[in-house]
Amino acid sequence: MMPNSTADLNAPPRVDIDAHHRLMEEVSAFGGSAGGALTRLTLSEEDRQARDWLATWMKNAGLRVEIDAIGNMFGFLEWAGPDAPRIMTGSHIDSQPNGGRFDGSYGVVAACSAIEAIQRKVAETGITPKSNFILVNWTNEEGARFQPSLLGSGVNSGEHTLEFALGRKDGKGISVREALTSIGYAGTAERVIPDALIELHIEGGPFLEKAGKRFAAVDRFWGATKYRVAFIGRQAHTGPTPMAERRDALLAAAYLIADIRVIADEGGLDLHTSVGRLEVSPNSPNVVPGEAVLFIELRSPDPDLLASAEEKMKAAMQKAAERAMAEFEVRSIDRRKAGRLDADLYKLAEATAAALGEETMRLDSIAGHDSIAMAPVTKALVINVPSVGGVIHHPTEFTTLEDRAFGVQVLTGMLWRFCVDGDVLA
Repeated sequence: MMPNSTADLNAPPRVDIDAHHRLMEEVSAFGGSAGGALTRLTLSEEDRQARDWLATWMKNAGLRVEIDAIGNMFGFLEWAGPDAPRIMTGSHIDSQPNGGRFDGSYGVVAACSAIEAIQRKVAETGITPKSNFILVNWTNEEGARFQPSLLGSGVNSGEHTLEFALGRKDGKGISVREALTSIGYAGTAERVIPDALIELHIEGGPFLEKAGKRFAAVDRFWGATKYRVAFIGRQAHTGPTPMAERRDALLAAAYLIADIRVIADEGGLDLHTSVGRLEVSPNSPNVVPGEAVLFIELRSPDPDLLASAEEKMKAAMQKAAERAMAEFEVRSIDRRKAGRLDADLYKLAEATAAALGEETMRLDSIAGHDSIAMAPVTKALVINVPSVGGVIHHPTEFTTLEDRAFGVQVLTGMLWRFCVDGDVLA
């Protein structure tokens, strides 16, 4: 077949949005429940079902499927030769407990839809592709079951060793190694470092919607410091034990939680803090808790502000323990530095959206994304479409079909430039 005109080739392929919607509905069934809720913890049975579904889609689309030792899934479309640029796109399909359907999964399904559209236009035009593509599903982006988050992408980027990651354990003492083996996703593929990585994601915040805009790209990301802290008191009966003699671990935790919010208030808009998880032992109504474990997060784009908040938090830990007559220990610390995503990919996203009639809003990424973990080793970018009400990590998380379609079309247009022109970032 003879290629079409240059004008036809420059126009990006049109995405079959009905097919895209069907794919979203299909993947949402694995771990989905009433009201839009989704619980698909990484390496769970629900995750296995979704992974099997994705692997089948990849194979049917002609992609070569490989799984690495931390369970990352890669689908290779190698049609441009071994020396051509390799462009990666995708996200993750694990979720938070009682989370929403679009966080992560949208980016994976969007990658499927974009590649499908590109394959169709290549077949119609007869052009020779100048880039190869890799569809990715990263393991344990959410960090809900195993900590830290961004675990699979962190191994792939070299931030974490494989042994460190495989040794992480969930609340029941099951390791990542054991969970991977259990669901049959402990692979042997080598690390995959692409020439560029584009991740489409729902915003998970209110800024696009408030500005009345449909599209954003992330140029910088916040740093994060995450602590797991245990207060250790003395288990006792809540009835006869005198108040003055209680060594209440949960009381110490309560003091610290309140102080951490004060630290955020003092830090201003560029500091976010949270305690999102609390494990209390023995967790009985009539027993003074003997242990309380807190999962603490500090986030900021300013390294000095983040360091200052950490020092204040450490002083508050000591104070909280003393007030509750308890002891404390820091059981783990994870850090992610603030930084910037690729400026050339940002310009490509901006130009692609403009060609479709939309302005690009510049956003910070306060949350972590796998593309952020990969940014030290490749050109990476996160692009966003609006979240209704700014909701994320909740069953009511939603992005309209029209906005999802626009995001997939921008992603497709960016990938198409690589397909037609090769390394457009050189």
